[in-house]
Amino acid sequence: MSVQVLPQFNTRSLRENGRQYYVDDRGNRLPSVTTILNATRPPEQREALARWKERVGATEAVRISTTASRRGTGTHKQVERYLRGDAVVCSDSVRPYWESIKPVLQAVDNVRLIEGTVFHYDLGYAGKVDCVASYEGVPCLCEWKTSDRPKQTLDRLHDYPLQLVAYWGAVNQFYQNYDVDLKNALLAIALPEQAAEVFWFDAEALAVYWATWAERVKRFWLRQGGR
Repeated sequence: MSVQVLPQFNTRSLRENGRQYYVDDRGNRLPSVTTILNATRPPEQREALARWKERVGATEAVRISTTASRRGTGTHKQVERYLRGDAVVCSDSVRPYWESIKPVLQAVDNVRLIEGTVFHYDLGYAGKVDCVASYEGVPCLCEWKTSDRPKQTLDRLHDYPLQLVAYWGAVNQFYQNYDVDLKNALLAIALPEQAAEVFWFDAEALAVYWATWAERVKRFWLRQGGR
């Protein structure tokens, strides 16, 4: 049985004072998931980032971050092309990550949404979702990441699970009238010269991360003086 493809609505993004916002077709402007995560980052994470920048030097830190961003964008572009049924054309720098994640994508079907912007009006945030589909037959939200080395454990994922659960919650609310009730989420991390890491989050795990994410959003808005 075929599934209903979810509609994509007219939205736009803007940057203001270093923060990203999404604006819907009614003019509602909400901060992005990444903006909220960055603004509410725990002190220990900020300190760890500062120590890393000091250790490698400012120039090298920028180079590493820029390379990682380009690698992630390039891989995302090829994943999107594959899921849309278009030809995949990889640069040499992206190909190792594409080859890593391709077997994961071969287990993905019933694609309902690709690169869609969603809003969670109750909590007050928005973001762009990588994919809503089924993985090995189970409906889920999908997020694609890249890394130079395996993460191996959940605690090394840092804010990835919070980002994942933020999109999961927004999709469930934003598309509640389109027979969407996701209870699972997939995080796949492409790695050079080895198989992608796959982290699967069931309803119980998502509920735990959701409580933490909701608290981060609340803290963000309290610092802004409320909505």
